[in-house]
Amino acid sequence: MSSVAAFESPASVRQALQARISSMQSTRLDDDTFPLLPMMRGMLGRGLRRGSVYSITGSTSIALALVAAASQQGEWCGVLDVPDLGLEAAAGWGIDLDRVVWVSDPGDRWMSTVGSMADVLGLVIVRAPARVTASDSSRLTARLRQTRSTMLVLGDWPQSESEIRVVSSSWTGLGEGHGHLAERHLELEVRQGQGSGAPRRSQVRVPAGAIR
Repeated sequence: MSSVAAFESPASVRQALQARISSMQSTRLDDDTFPLLPMMRGMLGRGLRRGSVYSITGSTSIALALVAAASQQGEWCGVLDVPDLGLEAAAGWGIDLDRVVWVSDPGDRWMSTVGSMADVLGLVIVRAPARVTASDSSRLTARLRQTRSTMLVLGDWPQSESEIRVVSSSWTGLGEGHGHLAERHLELEVRQGQGSGAPRRSQVRVPAGAIR
């Protein structure tokens, strides 16, 4: 399996990322969105807006699915403080693990670490910290807009572009006490923006290779 870049010290994240990426960073597209897999377009339409925050509740697989198409086109991605995110599942979605930067534990410097990652990475998957102030959220949102990086938060986040929640889940492939899990079917509720009307429902099939 491909290797994943890992940095244990948040203080060295910016320098390490820039050294790692400077000679390999692909030119970002000139449009305003990151592409999506065809199966995800019914959920968010055109794609992930650059410089935005999306909150996801109930499934790390959805976060992986949302970054997969951009990764396949050469975009660098990051993972911050998500120790239970499976690398095999990421590979199952077709994510290029050689272009994934992993920061395992930012300690008490979560905000500065994610800001440093957003400076050089197109997409960052993060675990929501225990507490985010309105001022911290506003500052980070402004930084994301400037860098055109997009953050996918596992958990709630104030003023997110969209809120994506898993409302039901079912599995196929198991018989009566035998067989293997083949697919997972997720029903999602997607709410655009803050108070922008009723949420939409969408169905997503998680392939066998991404079930971990």
